[in-house]
Formats: sequence, C-alpha cells, structure tokens
Amino acid sequence: MNDRLKILRSPLFVFCLVALIVNDFFLKAAFHNVITGKLSDFCGLFIFPIFWSTLFPKQKLWIFLSTAIFFTFWKSEYASVIIQVIKPYFSIGRTVDLSDLLALLMLFFAWLHLKRYPIRFISTALRARLGTYFVGIAAIFSFCATTQQKYIQSFDQPQYVLLQDPILNDFDSYSELELFNKDSLLVVKINYLNISKPVKNDDYNKNRSIKDLDLDVLHTIADSASLVPAGRITVTIVNTEQGIDSLRFNSGRLDGRFTRTKKGKPIIEGFYKMGLEDSTWIISDTTGNDKIIQTFVDGETISIKHYVHGKLESDSHINTRSDTIFIAYIHLAILILTMAGICFWLYTNYRKATAEQFKLNLLWKLLLCFIAPLFVWLFYFGIRLLLANYNQDIFETLATIMFIYIAVCPLMFVVVFWIRIRKEIDVLLYCLLFALACSIWATYSTIELLSS
Repeated sequence: MNDRLKILRSPLFVFCLVALIVNDFFLKAAFHNVITGKLSDFCGLFIFPIFWSTLFPKQKLWIFLSTAIFFTFWKSEYASVIIQVIKPYFSIGRTVDLSDLLALLMLFFAWLHLKRYPIRFISTALRARLGTYFVGIAAIFSFCATTQQKYIQSFDQPQYVLLQDPILNDFDSYSELELFNKDSLLVVKINYLNISKPVKNDDYNKNRSIKDLDLDVLHTIADSASLVPAGRITVTIVNTEQGIDSLRFNSGRLDGRFTRTKKGKPIIEGFYKMGLEDSTWIISDTTGNDKIIQTFVDGETISIKHYVHGKLESDSHINTRSDTIFIAYIHLAILILTMAGICFWLYTNYRKATAEQFKLNLLWKLLLCFIAPLFVWLFYFGIRLLLANYNQDIFETLATIMFIYIAVCPLMFVVVFWIRIRKEIDVLLYCLLFALACSIWATYSTIELLSS
C-alpha cells in the first residue's frame, strides 16, 4: 500500500495539486482570465485519476474512462438538469465552455505518469507515511473546492438592457432574466448574475459586473438577438410584478430618468448613466410614509438617509472602494507596528533570560511545534474578525489553515530547537507574531486585489 501511494509524493503530482489549490483560491480571484479558467481543469484531470487509481489499482482503466466521460458530460448543457436538482443540497457550480475539453489530453499524460513511475519500496517511516496521507487529504480537498458554487450579484436598483431583432421562442427558460418582447426590440430585466467570489461585495464590484452587461446577456441567450446601434435613444414601459417601470435607453443600456410606479404612485425614482446609478434616488412605499434617499457617485453609494413620516430616522455614510482601500492601509500600518512591538518584546526576553529558565522535554517540544500552528490560525482568525475583514467560506478557511500549518510548523521547530524559548509568555508571543505576519500578508494581498 505504501509502495503504491508514494506516487502521491511525486514532484509532478504535488506540483499540479499545489497549482490547483493556488489557482482556485487566489489566481482566479486576482486575474479571472482564460488561463486561470483552464488551469484548474488541466491540473485536476491530471491528479484526479492518479489519486483514485492508487487507491483502486485494479479499476485504473475504468477510473480513467469514467473521468473522461463525466468531465465531458459536466462541461455540456446536459448537466444543467442534474445541477438544478442537487444545487439545493450541495454548493456546486460550473462554467459551460466546450474548449475546456482540451484538458482531456491530461488524462493521457496521467496514464503515462502512472505507468512509468518507478515502483520501489522506499521506507515505511512515519514521516513518509504522514507526507503521503497529507497529500492525499489535500487532493480530496482540492477536488471539492474546485466545484464551489458561483456567487450571486444581485441589484438594489432594477437593471435592464435593450436588444433588437430577437429570435427567441422560449421566454421563460432563464431564471436570472426576465424577457419582454417589444416588436423588433427585446427588453431584458436582469434579476441577478452568477459571478466569481468578489474581493469585496460592494457597489464597485457591482459596477464591474455590469460593465458589459448587454454583451453578457447576449451571450447568455446564445446570440438570439443583436445589439442596439450606438447612440440610439429608446423610451419604453415594462409591466413587472414589482410595478410599472418607465425606461430610457441609450443604445442597449439604461441612461436617464427611471421611474417605477405601483398603484398609481411612484415607489422608485432615480437616474442612470450608461447603466450605473447616478445622483439621488428616492425609494418609497405606496403610502409615502417610509422613504429612503440614496446618493450615488459613478454607481457607488455614498450616503443613505431614511425618513419615517417625514422625520429623519438615520443618516449613514457608505464607504466607496477608495475609502475601503484607505482603511485597509491604516489596518496594515497598525499590524506592522504591533508586529514590531512584539518583536522588541521577544528580543528583550531573549536578552534578559537564558534558555535554562524555561525547559521542556522532547515530547512537549514536538507537541508545541505541531500544535502551535493551530493557535496561530486562531489568532489570525481573531485579528481578521477584529478588522471586520473576514469573509472566507469553508473551503477558503480550510485552505488557510492548511497554508498556515505548512508555513508555521517549520518556523516553530526553528524557534523551539534553535532559538530556544526563554519565557512561557514567549510561546504566546511567537504565535501572535506569526498570526500578525499572516494578517499583514492577507491585508496587503487584499489591498492589491481591491486596487486592481
């Protein structure tokens, strides 16, 4: 068994596994392009059949064949029915792109890697076993993480696009869209969009999501219409369940005054500037007693005022993306100063005390090295919560724990066996020091992503 599983420690397998995890959790969010989209498929199709073939070697041929068949089916439109059935119970999602089938070539290379990898019994040492099992657990985790459900971009204000010359027959097959046929025009109301997880769920991200909204909608309906020529102004009215919407389009995007009325009374009034909310918006109930005045600049909310019976109940300032980046820089400065203070504290303890003042036997030293990374993550988790900057899902949380453990465990061996802890408080300080280092790295990465 150990002889067979040692292929999971092969450099090529480990490289593809690390590339898969890093791509799913960091590169896709940072770049979100064709390369990051294909990288997961190529790496996944290499390590997936190898992993299961090492566990069930007699079924190797069936594992490779079923992987190819399932991947082809998964990337086709036929899988949509099954996904809709299991979606309420499992968080999954996928992108339909037949060009992804090029990744099937990796099955050939995976087969050769399995066949040619030398099978020799090396060692049954505990370190080798743990290394193999750790890689195996990471592989299972990566298989689950790569099919995470996409995030939903919803809209506080209605979003429409205008297309022309529609040739659609079925107007009810798109859950995220509502289609209204206006002779030679097609008015499309967008209820939500499926997007990759945003760095921050704010209006700036919403503006990016709808930058080419008319083109995105056209792609969704499989080019069953065409774009409206640039500069063409269209005014129309649409009846929806929420009310009667008066729309003004410049080309295919909302531009100008928007009004929604219900029971003869306006409930939403505002202005669009090429699809983005602009100036002042007024949202009221049908009685006029409850009113919200929302102010926008370039599609980003900067203030919200809530009135009840004509009296101001609340007045909130909303941070724009620029404000968020500025605050993140302040957090970064605080973290760096705190880390410097802890380093000085540790240096003082190191100079004033000797290693003999705090002794541990070998077993306790090993336990400290292996358990301390978990406390580092707890400190990291607390710091991110304190800064109100923690929005990781379960997969990202597990990935963070894994990365922190891999990074901190060797450092704790250096601290315990080489630097040698001087005082009991130093154990806590080193854990906090490493947690701050991780928080600084995470905060800086967030700033880079927010600024991109």
